[in-house]
Amino acid sequence: MLSWWKRRAVARDHVRGAGALANRLRRLSLLERLDEAYAFIELHAQSMDMGKSALRQRWGEVSRDLIRFGHYDHTMEELAFGAKLGWRNHAQCIGRLFWDSLVVRDRRHIAAPEDIFADLCEHLALAQAPGRVRSMISIYPPARRDRLPTYFESRQLVQYAGYLDPGGGVTGDRRSIEVTRTARALGWRAPAASGHFDILPVLMRDPDDQRHFFEIPEGLVQEVAITHRDFPELTDLGLRWYAVPVVTDMILSIGGIDYPCAPFNGFYMCTEIGSRNLADRGRYDLLPKVARRLGLDPDAGDVLWRDTTLTELNHAVMTSFRAAGVTIVDHHTASDQFMQFVAREGAAGRPLSADWTWVVPPQASGACEVFHLATKDLKAVPNYYRNRSIDGQGLKPHREGTARSPIRRALARFRRRSDHF
Repeated sequence: MLSWWKRRAVARDHVRGAGALANRLRRLSLLERLDEAYAFIELHAQSMDMGKSALRQRWGEVSRDLIRFGHYDHTMEELAFGAKLGWRNHAQCIGRLFWDSLVVRDRRHIAAPEDIFADLCEHLALAQAPGRVRSMISIYPPARRDRLPTYFESRQLVQYAGYLDPGGGVTGDRRSIEVTRTARALGWRAPAASGHFDILPVLMRDPDDQRHFFEIPEGLVQEVAITHRDFPELTDLGLRWYAVPVVTDMILSIGGIDYPCAPFNGFYMCTEIGSRNLADRGRYDLLPKVARRLGLDPDAGDVLWRDTTLTELNHAVMTSFRAAGVTIVDHHTASDQFMQFVAREGAAGRPLSADWTWVVPPQASGACEVFHLATKDLKAVPNYYRNRSIDGQGLKPHREGTARSPIRRALARFRRRSDHF
């Protein structure tokens, strides 16, 4: 049987609490948490050119707090550095060339659901200010061993409703059908005439796991009407999309500390809207309708009607956003920018972490250079994840070509010995 101190060393450091968030958070032992913390503090010290003495002092503070309380507080500089590294490490993002330009808002002092929502509305206003869309993250209180914070249940700040018609049809976004039902059950009143682009309220849960919903103030969300200069008939469909995607349901993990409420935004790649949101059968499924507005017949036997329609729909999205002065990037430019990111990572001596199925654009994939790139998801922390059982599984410090830390070696020894009991 393991001695008391060995059991303590490998014991799971569960976050107390029940409900959806507790089931999503990563579960780390004390040694695993210490290992991630040390790897991060060391990286931050290197980036700041801190001396060994300053590193030892900071690590002493962090390790003492982790051992005593299971938690430590990041400095403002560490928080900003960790959020940027999380973006740089996130294997599913093609837009990481600009990771160091992320604007980080330290909002850890804001805890109540209504205050967080009001602050995030300010975030959206700042991000979509006239001119270039700014990549931005707002970080609210982290999860602690003794309590869970407020967090967003909604996938994004702005989402369009989905209504299931009595005949089995769908008005709006198919992915939002259940969210729309939940919002209505909580008291949200949908417009009398349900439309395809009704903005849903934002769903949140407080530390007691109670649901709250908030309606986004009218006029705050900038939307872009989708038109095509060569096919004015497309205007009859009344297509539009919101300018800035603010992701609200991902958990930011920095140095063994998880931030379940850390909404962030970038800017759209045109295929996210044209090839996925508007075209996917599980979303708006508009390809046949758009094709007919372009003068194509989906039933004529020419299977390439989909390719033509997707190209023209993406062209409409891209030109409409640019005409409205909203930042957007096409998939070919995004691929070229990603290859620049790959070159910079190699020049810095860092191995590439990428998930091929995510970084390859859904449109004209073979014509994009990233299509031919061999990739591997290194699952390095800091990072962003949604659920420990899916994308949070296996996240760990990545030390390519370097010796394991003393904590990592000790952790491996404890695991080997525990296998015998």
